[in-house]
Amino acid sequence: MGQVTGQTEVSNTKHENHTAQRIIGSLFGIIEIILAFRLVFKLLGANSTNGFVQGLYNVTQPFVGIFESIFSQKSISTTETVGVFEPETLLAMVIIGLIALIVLKLIKPRAGDQIKRTEYTENKN
Repeated sequence: MGQVTGQTEVSNTKHENHTAQRIIGSLFGIIEIILAFRLVFKLLGANSTNGFVQGLYNVTQPFVGIFESIFSQKSISTTETVGVFEPETLLAMVIIGLIALIVLKLIKPRAGDQIKRTEYTENKN
């Protein structure tokens, strides 16, 4: 009969979970994208009676409303539309971006111990 040799290696590894960072980063990203749409729609003079545009303005108003009347609005009028540069939207985007950066830096990934075992066996005949 052959000889059986066995060897087992055990190592501890740290496994980091970034789920919270991904979720919060995605939420802040969605807010930034919606605010960017608002900025572009205002600049291009989008029809505010359109359902989509009106809904977008209603959703973004809580983020932009706190910065209203800090700056004056500049109108850009052409023959068909009146575009408005809304600095409070741009300011809201910058402030929310900074808040996102700070929050994401403060969240530490959850680290869990993971034990990895590897077994080797060898049969010699």
